[in-house]
Amino acid sequence: MNLEAMYQEVILDHYRHPSHAGLKDDFDAEVHHVNTSCGDELTLRVLLDESGETVKDISYDATGCSISQASTSVMADEIVGLPVGEAMEKLAAFEEMVTSRGQIEGDPEVIGDGVAFGGVSKYPARVKCALLGWKAFQAATSDALESREDA
Repeated sequence: MNLEAMYQEVILDHYRHPSHAGLKDDFDAEVHHVNTSCGDELTLRVLLDESGETVKDISYDATGCSISQASTSVMADEIVGLPVGEAMEKLAAFEEMVTSRGQIEGDPEVIGDGVAFGGVSKYPARVKCALLGWKAFQAATSDALESREDA
């Protein structure tokens, strides 16, 4: 099996069997993001640990293409349990890869199964699909941290 076929299988597996799908009642912040160019929609909730330093859980409800849904599933798998700073570094590495127009290969040591979306970078119209969940995570985490500071 070649690498591209393996990556396609990762995407299809996460699309068919998404991780962390279904909104949970316990959360610190919720955001709703829409990709206006194609209609993908996502409501995402993030839960941080008591110190606000670690991503304790992510849950979401999504409709849209296989890329946006699979990417959100991969993101949740890769980020739950990480310190917030490390999660944001992973997000930055993923974003750098998918916006590189094929110039930057993702590092599996940094973004894990996120490397499966490297081919998306060659299709600018699909980049927003791949980033939808990641950017929703970033916004929800920012909101959660801000609300803790205000409390």
